[in-house]
Amino acid sequence: MSGAQILIAGASGVVGQAAVEHFAGLPGWRVTAVSRRAPIVAAGLAFDHVALDLTDEKACRAAIGKLPAITHVVYAALYEKPELVAGWRDPEQMATNLAMLRNLLDPVIAQGALKHVTLLQGTKAYGVHLRPIAVPARERWPRNQHENFYWLQEDFLRERSRETDFGFTIFRPQIIFGDAIGAAMNIMTVLGAYAAIRREEGLPFSYPGGSDYLLEAVDARLLARAFAWAAQSPAARGETFNFTNGDVFVWRNVWPAIAAALTIAPGEAEPLRLAEYLPARADIWRSIAKRNGLVEPDIEKLMGRSAEYADYCMASLTGRAAPPALVSTIKIRQAGFGECIDTEDMFRDLFAAMVEKRILPSLRSFA
Repeated sequence: MSGAQILIAGASGVVGQAAVEHFAGLPGWRVTAVSRRAPIVAAGLAFDHVALDLTDEKACRAAIGKLPAITHVVYAALYEKPELVAGWRDPEQMATNLAMLRNLLDPVIAQGALKHVTLLQGTKAYGVHLRPIAVPARERWPRNQHENFYWLQEDFLRERSRETDFGFTIFRPQIIFGDAIGAAMNIMTVLGAYAAIRREEGLPFSYPGGSDYLLEAVDARLLARAFAWAAQSPAARGETFNFTNGDVFVWRNVWPAIAAALTIAPGEAEPLRLAEYLPARADIWRSIAKRNGLVEPDIEKLMGRSAEYADYCMASLTGRAAPPALVSTIKIRQAGFGECIDTEDMFRDLFAAMVEKRILPSLRSFA
């Protein structure tokens, strides 16, 4: 796309980092990555990075004022409180997420060149964190009336779009997997650290979760390709799309494939809370990271709050199956985006990328 200037907010996160890598590899796109930490991307990709706190309105105005006119925005920034799941119902967290979007978008709009904004929601839009839902969830359903920053951000975006006549697309992905570190919700770092620590301790890679239930995964790289499609497709303008890899999985059933990708033997199920188990072994991870020259020796910084999220998604230490929260992806396919990926292939590809980026050690190298 000739002359496109895209700003990717939350560029060091699981979604934003994948978007930076994808758009930086496309001809005709100039990428500005906005995040407190620089994203870790494949070698040879050109992009500009701006370190910015989106909660600081004055800093946002000053930073955007120094940039070339932005034509496209991917907004993947997210503010989460330390108590991850409890924070989803916190009014202050909701207000902060709205303020961050406003602080970034208003000065971009003032530049006068904006054509399209991509915004992320998720299945909490359907109230899955509050109660069981009918499946599959569909985008055409009436808005689920509960307090949620999604609605605050969406209403703001729609208002600004009417005033200024830029397009937007909203995505509702399921559980997202990528190769970013320090994220609030990226189970890949948790799985990789757990495998390395178990290998170091001479223990099998035992499944730590609870009762089985159906889930849908999203490869962050696939989502980034959908962003590029939405930025240029009239069929995506003003639309909301559910998004998944295209298949379903059960943690216990996919566990052997994850173990194979990490080259570690799976073991018998061993229910535990990874949010407790892994921080207690921080010294083991530090030793592994130092020996293998990894980018992040601090296990808390590696995982962010993702271990808590992993426990939530795996129903750890629960005796009952979680109700399914599956979504329909018919709408986006009918609109013209039909790419998909096998979830087992996703795990293999992402673990290989994380070893290449020195986020995780190659377990083949362990004695």
